[in-house]
Order: sequence, then C-alpha cells, then structure tokens
Amino acid sequence: MGFDVARARAETPGCETVIHLANGGAGLMPTPVLNAVKDHLDLEAQIGGYEARRAREDQVEGLYESAARYFNCSTDEIASVENATVAWDMAFYSMSFKPGDRILTAAAEYASNYIAYLQMARRTGAVVEVVPNDNSGQLDVAALENMIDDRVKLISVTHVPTNGGLVNPAAAIGKVARAAGIPYLLDACQSFGQMKLDMQEIGCDMASVTGRKYMRGPRGTGLLYVRKSMLDRLEPPFLDLHSALWTGPDSYEMQPNAKRFENWEKYVAGQIGLKTAIDYALGWGIDAIETRVTALADSFRGKLSAIPGVTVRDLGEKRCGIVTFTREGVEPEAIMAAMSANRINCSVSRISSTRIDMTQRGLEKVLRTGVHYYNNDEELDRFLEVLESVK
Repeated sequence: MGFDVARARAETPGCETVIHLANGGAGLMPTPVLNAVKDHLDLEAQIGGYEARRAREDQVEGLYESAARYFNCSTDEIASVENATVAWDMAFYSMSFKPGDRILTAAAEYASNYIAYLQMARRTGAVVEVVPNDNSGQLDVAALENMIDDRVKLISVTHVPTNGGLVNPAAAIGKVARAAGIPYLLDACQSFGQMKLDMQEIGCDMASVTGRKYMRGPRGTGLLYVRKSMLDRLEPPFLDLHSALWTGPDSYEMQPNAKRFENWEKYVAGQIGLKTAIDYALGWGIDAIETRVTALADSFRGKLSAIPGVTVRDLGEKRCGIVTFTREGVEPEAIMAAMSANRINCSVSRISSTRIDMTQRGLEKVLRTGVHYYNNDEELDRFLEVLESVK
C-alpha cells in the first residue's frame, strides 16, 4: 500500500499557502498538533495556567510514554526540556573532564556542540579530536576504533549534520562505544521524526532531539534521553525544586530518573503538542515515513544533478531528507531570495555551522532544502523551474 500523500497534505494547512522545503529547520505542523496547542492555550486563558496544567495531567505525562515508544526505552529515561540545545547541554555539561581527557567527535559536528567542546577544553584541559571521514563522507568507524584508548571519556556525534543529507552510522558508533565502555552522546536533532531512533539498537547513552523539525511539533520543545545506567554518573549543571528535593537545611536529593535534567517551568501547550506530534508520526509508521522521505529526496537529487552547473553536495552511504547543492556562478542567497519570492521555503547553510567539514570540502555555503512526506513531485518540479530561472 502506498503512502497517502493526499491525506498528509490535507492534514497540513500550510500546504495551501507555501511550498515548504525547509523541514530541516522547522516542519509544518499538522492539524492535530496545531489544534492540541491552540486548545490548551485557550484553556489556559479560560481557567488559568496552573489549573489548565492539572486538567491536562494525563496528556502532559503521556508525552513521556509517547517518547518512550518512539525511542524504545523506559519513560524514566526521558526528560522534557525547552529545546534540543538545552537537552544536549544538560547531558554534556553533566560530565566531568580533567587534563588530557579526550573528546572524540565528527568532522561535520554542529557549531553549538563544537563550541561547547572548546569551552570544556579551556576549563578542564581536556582535548577535542575529530574522527576522520571514510571515502563516502561519513564518520570512519574503523578510524574511531583505532583512536580508542583509556583517555577517551566521551564519543559525541551529530547523527544528521545540518549542512547536508549525510546520516552518520550511529549504531556502528554505538558498538564501538559499548565495547570500550565509553559514554556516547548522540545529537539526533534532525533525524527525530524522519527515521527510527531505537536507543537499544543505536546503543547511545544520551541523545538530544527537538520537536520543531521533522517531528513537526511546536517550537520551544525538546527531549533528552539518558540511559538508566548513566543517570548516577552525571551531575546536572543546575538543579531546582523540580529536578531535586530539598530534604533538609543542608541536603537535597535529585530525582531518581531523567527528570533530574528538567526544570520546573514548562511550555505545557508545547509538551501536549509534542506528544500529539509523536503520536501522529507513530500513526503513519516511522518506517513508512523514512521510506517516503528517502525516496523523495533521492529523486530530487537526481533532478537537481541534471541541471547544468548544479552540484549536489550530500555525502554518506546513507542519506536522508535534507538535500543540499551549489550552482556555479550563483550565490545560494540569490537562489533563496528567488524561492521566497515564489512562496518556496529553503535556507542557506554556511561554513560557520559546520566549519571543519565545510573547510575540508572547500565550501563556504550551500543551498539547503529538506523534503518531508507531505511534499510532492509537483512542488519539487516548481522548485526546479524557479532554480533554472535564477541567473
């Protein structure tokens, strides 16, 4: 049975007004998610914020259950936070490093993460080392194995980098990390919602995600996964009266689960919206979503490659819904401006976001698109038509 694109588009109000190929930035919310957020905001306006939270307790707590189904983990291993950056920072800054400790990462690591590594290195004397890519452009797992020694204290990798369709081999990295007993932090910000993220198969100890991208949830939402065996090895960088209990004048106890990485104030409408988005994605079937997105992106790359002067820039053995390219003699900003004038959303990824990888490839910037299952061939053909008109 084929993917019901017509239904997906009918349940996506934005499809009526825009061609949205910026799903790597923020996906278009489907109607059930939009309604869930609006309904709760209406309830807050009617009866009060605290009262609305109590009235929707089952939905808020249901977020942990929905996330656990998606990740194939326990609800105790899920924290609900403001965004993927907070999720990732809460995990990374919970770790302790000393002079000479090694942090291993990928060439296409996201700038926010790499800046955090550098800050930690300045504070503690730890060192940051980049695992080279293999011939396909993904992280070289054999090279990673060869870099392992007793000084390696963290393997931290972005699953899907922001500057292309590459999907790093997360599960293969996990096998190396588990065999060596090294903590493994996965930034799954752009893979969440477009592919399966089974934490048992991947083998990471911590993973951060956002709700706003391929999951099609509201902005201002994120999740942190922390494996139970890691909980007591991490000291959250800050605590409050939600993440810990003040047990006496000079004592406190942290939450016994991943909620120790949360704080008290929450975007409750966003939490309910994110639960709805996860349930909506699970209803379509994550395998079906990945198959649809991957096929559409591969077809798009083929059409782009047929245009004279266009070079598709996506690397890796496995690729996802993000599609990037350059066009000889035309700045990406000019292409984006032309697309915007024709109600087509896309973006530009610059060297500042993934400096090491882009430098190694001799690129300053690329035009970035991100297709999702509600996009169709007619939209992609319209994009190509506008692209060919840009001089």
